[in-house]
Amino acid sequence: LAPVQRRFAIFLDDLGFDAAGDARALRSLLEGGAEARPANARLVVTSNRRHLIPRDIAEQSSAINPRDSVDDQLALADRFGLSLGFHAIDQDTYVDIVRGYAEAHGLTVDPHEAIAWATRRGSRSGRVAWQYIVELTGRSGQALPKDADLDQ
Repeated sequence: LAPVQRRFAIFLDDLGFDAAGDARALRSLLEGGAEARPANARLVVTSNRRHLIPRDIAEQSSAINPRDSVDDQLALADRFGLSLGFHAIDQDTYVDIVRGYAEAHGLTVDPHEAIAWATRRGSRSGRVAWQYIVELTGRSGQALPKDADLDQ
């Protein structure tokens, strides 16, 4: 890609591995080698960091130092320059997000129902709030506009 007079974003969505060996191979590629990375190319990767590499409890308990095993598994995530966290939000913030989406789409929302929705899913986040709005819209017989972002 280096000689091409364009910029490239190489996009890998929802990266995950079944075994640490595959992750080590990618980690080595990301570190580079004899040739520098092209200045006109960037790697963009999405992943649920918690599931990037499954943690095998047996492997950790048999290691001399269990922390070494965890560090090795998370070393791939350390190769990326920017990491965005989407952390759990408190209940009031979650309800505010739901209300904002509902208002934008002309829906009436019951905050207790929205909280129950999040509780059944085990998390409160902007994504869960959006999924609730999609469900609420469908139940009301309405349709979201075609330009509505369904993967918030």
